[in-house]
Amino acid sequence: MKETAEEVTELQGLLDGAYAQSTQHLRSIIKESRRLDAGELVRVLTGMCTLNLATVTARGEPRISAVDGHFLHGRWVFTTSGSAAKARQLRRRAAASISYVDGERIGVFSHGDVEFLAGEHPDFAGIEEHLTEHYDSSPSSWGDDIVYCRLQPHWMVGYAFDKAAVLKDV
Repeated sequence: MKETAEEVTELQGLLDGAYAQSTQHLRSIIKESRRLDAGELVRVLTGMCTLNLATVTARGEPRISAVDGHFLHGRWVFTTSGSAAKARQLRRRAAASISYVDGERIGVFSHGDVEFLAGEHPDFAGIEEHLTEHYDSSPSSWGDDIVYCRLQPHWMVGYAFDKAAVLKDV
């Protein structure tokens, strides 16, 4: 957990706001007893999570791909090749959706805008350090055009079918 108390509070506001504006259908599935709060999310979303990343083509067609994601400071971060279709699409249209689903155990669903983080960004060094620690090499060394991305969410919900069991494991 790398989140500050301020980041956890901000994340909780985001989660509460998203849940409050969710449809009755979603709230019937993600009942109050199954909602993961910000403190619980940052405890369970450690290490690498395989994310489903949804982007949109210039013709408005949806595209989905998988990326290695890390939940850092209350935001999803990931890297990819700058020449990947998803990177090109995100450069033109930053809106994206990300989901992380671990069977029936956990589901986290987010919508927002992806920002590209270059070396001079104040958060870049910390993100690269985390990723290098995880992978035993810097993602920057994996190719000539690796890009670092972070979703700035405007909507997010977290879910655990058996919340007690999920939280017992962390």
